[in-house]
Amino acid sequence: HGKENVDSRHSWGRGAETTRFHTVNVAQPVRFSRKCPTGWHHYEGTASCYRVYLNGENYWDAVQTCQRVNGSLATFTADQELSFILAQEWSLEEEAFEEEDQRRFWVGYQYVITNRNHSLEGHWEVAYKGSPEVFLPPVPKFQTAMSEKENVFCAQFQYYTSPALRHNGLHSWYAENCYKKSSFLCKRSQTCVDIKDNIVDEGYYFTPKGNDPCLSCTCHNGEPEMCVAALCERPQGCQQYRKDPKECCKFTCLDP
Repeated sequence: HGKENVDSRHSWGRGAETTRFHTVNVAQPVRFSRKCPTGWHHYEGTASCYRVYLNGENYWDAVQTCQRVNGSLATFTADQELSFILAQEWSLEEEAFEEEDQRRFWVGYQYVITNRNHSLEGHWEVAYKGSPEVFLPPVPKFQTAMSEKENVFCAQFQYYTSPALRHNGLHSWYAENCYKKSSFLCKRSQTCVDIKDNIVDEGYYFTPKGNDPCLSCTCHNGEPEMCVAALCERPQGCQQYRKDPKECCKFTCLDP
């Protein structure tokens, strides 16, 4: 629970005497809306965070970039998760090296060629052995000329910039040369984010994002738990004041 300081109120009782009512520390429910760092999109269905990186990198460099932020190239568990990805606006206007109406992201799958006779037969594998329950893509499209020596290709998920096309679920899967540079989609577990937008490790105390800088919670599975609120006295000798939104029990006096 949170709390909220309310200014003292005055009313006139019998005999024109001032009756002073102190209403302080009223408990209010607090909603924690931030479960991902800035720039990441949260999906409740998988308790995960997602981010598109626009800087073009080859597949292996993209893997390392995702690992540096405690994530991996995204894999998907169900059609609902794909629908979530398609529903997001990924701010792709900065990217100039792909077609304007569509973008492709490296994601966490690889296509292994098993037969080159007349067609490129093969199967998808999960590049990152994270979750056992992973949705495997359908048969991919091949666009670039494939080398005779290449037997492993990397997955690109095609995303259309038109909301109408995405709303209808339109998307494609490509098997691409792993050394081609492309944007990529990282996925990580939801996390605790404190009031100053810092990521908090499991088991640590923190003040969560919200409207109460006096909460102290424990981070557990990306959620604030066992929260305790500090209760603040109103500032002495000050009739009008403003609370600091990010510092507990810090006030600015607004009196002349």
